[in-house]
Amino acid sequence: MKVVLMVIDGFGVGELPDAKHYGDEGSNTFLNMYNEQPMNIPNLEKLGLKSIDGINLPTKYSVVGNYGKLRELSPGKDTTTGHLEMSGVVLTRPFPTYENGIPSVVMKLIEKTLGIGVLGGEAISGLDVIKKYGEEHLATRKPIIYTSADSVIQVATHDRIYSVKELYNMCKKLRDVMQGDLAVGRIIARPFNGASKDSFTRLPYRKDFALDPPGVTMLHILEQSKYDVVAVGKIKDIFNGNGITRHIPATNNGEAILGIKTALQMNINGLIFANLIDTDMLYGHRNDVVGYKNAIEKIDKELFNIIKLLDKDDVIIVTGDHGCDPTTPSTDHSREYTPLLIYGHNLKKSNNLGVLDGFNNIAKFILALFNLRQNDIILNKLK
Repeated sequence: MKVVLMVIDGFGVGELPDAKHYGDEGSNTFLNMYNEQPMNIPNLEKLGLKSIDGINLPTKYSVVGNYGKLRELSPGKDTTTGHLEMSGVVLTRPFPTYENGIPSVVMKLIEKTLGIGVLGGEAISGLDVIKKYGEEHLATRKPIIYTSADSVIQVATHDRIYSVKELYNMCKKLRDVMQGDLAVGRIIARPFNGASKDSFTRLPYRKDFALDPPGVTMLHILEQSKYDVVAVGKIKDIFNGNGITRHIPATNNGEAILGIKTALQMNINGLIFANLIDTDMLYGHRNDVVGYKNAIEKIDKELFNIIKLLDKDDVIIVTGDHGCDPTTPSTDHSREYTPLLIYGHNLKKSNNLGVLDGFNNIAKFILALFNLRQNDIILNKLK
């Protein structure tokens, strides 16, 4: 049996009750975007996306999926927290974030660790930061350091000044020292090239240096129970390789979808865990509603081809890890419910699961499918 867990990065379906504490009142990534740019998404509609409580958009299709929405229990609204919770690890305190810029004490630690002065320190977009500091970086060799509302420290260097391998080594050094109270979720390498601020371009060699999961995940349990755990795209980085038996690299949605299809045609018995990054990285953070809409429509088309590859016992789950509403003034993640869409040939059809507390319901359901946890509420509803 194969279970596909497909995470559409930054795909929320409405503000959580505590969204006001995060500055995210009014956020609803899918509905706000749909109201501005109606989408042609027949396959997501058939899985029940439009029928989720609080969305309630009309559809001309018969719903064959099982649908609901998930409330995040962990504090925060970042990628690492969302993926950890859906894998079964609920955090009690958030990873540190630096929405107002990286504190001087942290910047000094970074400089001491790297043995060189650094530029930046702001919470700023990756494109803006290389445009702002790229030419100074070329002149001084000083790495560019920046962050966002997510729990990250990002390091940008030009490939003419530092090789990608040298950049990775810098990030590994920072990962080793940024532990304890300074343990941000990820240190991210961001190489770029170009001759001037008007031509700087990020290179497709991003690499995330994450923390080991602070608890036992469903990935660990599946691996220890001799099931396959295939990580597609940045899933391997998010979990720092823990509990993963096979990795299919992917740097964009097209490569990730190809990775899912490839894994479905392998002799896999277990989980295929994939992240579709473009919705968040390319469009949500840039408030690009049209780009986000087009990305969702492309996912919808490929969803049909993915479902065709499912065997009768296989199951596909579509969800998100947080919101990233491109219609609001903010360019950061948003504290939102995420969709839960479940389909399998042997599961019930058109079942409204309502609102479920915890992204970790996903882990409970998947483990129950493999008889590793019994009496799961979702499995009991669908069988």
